[in-house]
Amino acid sequence: MTEPRVFGIDFTSAPRRAKPIRVAEGHRQGAVVRLVGLTALSSLDAFSGWLAQPGPWVAGLDLPFGLPRELVEQLGWPTDYAALMAHYASLSREEIRDRFAAFCDARPAGAKFAHRGCDGPAGASPSMKWVNPPVAWMLHAGVPRLIAAGVHLPGLLAGDKSRVALEAYPGLLARELIGRRSYKSDAKAAQTPERLIARKDIVEALEQGRTRLGSRLKLSHAQRDDLVADASGDSLDAVLALLQAAWASDRPRHGWPQGVDPLEGWIVSA
Repeated sequence: MTEPRVFGIDFTSAPRRAKPIRVAEGHRQGAVVRLVGLTALSSLDAFSGWLAQPGPWVAGLDLPFGLPRELVEQLGWPTDYAALMAHYASLSREEIRDRFAAFCDARPAGAKFAHRGCDGPAGASPSMKWVNPPVAWMLHAGVPRLIAAGVHLPGLLAGDKSRVALEAYPGLLARELIGRRSYKSDAKAAQTPERLIARKDIVEALEQGRTRLGSRLKLSHAQRDDLVADASGDSLDAVLALLQAAWASDRPRHGWPQGVDPLEGWIVSA
């Protein structure tokens, strides 16, 4: 049986030529994941087109797939996943921000945001955050397109099981390898030698297989140089998501633990 292609996607809710959605394609053979190449998608329509490609494939996407149940219930939104995502997609960003801000304003300092069950284990930002990082907009831009494309969202929504989309989080794997050291920035002034060294350390650890995911990344010399040279970290984040997708591709339930809330979803390998 042919193993599915695996992809890692570094998503942005406002892609453009200067800051595209980055897609890393790989091929897994046992414990080795070979990077086939990187692609740039400079619009959301291009992303929708990409999702339509036939399977079999498994993709890890760096965007939240769900909202905290506590938030959803307090706002009186639907608690069925498909209905919730349809409702969320129908709202403008301004409407979402106003509702989320009112929710936060009514809560005590230090507990402003509601969290999903996977946020703690993954060390991820709450999926309702609309700034720094604006993951609420990523959910708003990305998940409706996954649903429209008919891809399979394990544990959340049935679709074409030859095209599987999973929520990934590159920061989870990066922290395992280099702790809290920063390895990327979009700001030129912050693209320091220290961050360059951190990217080199991540790539070296991935090539040597020094992660709990149990896989080793295979790169060409040119690919290695490109990953280290991309100071934004977008290419490296796509590759980190790729390795999380590869790990999940042959796991029961795609690596989901038992008892995950089917409204909130789960982050691969958390």
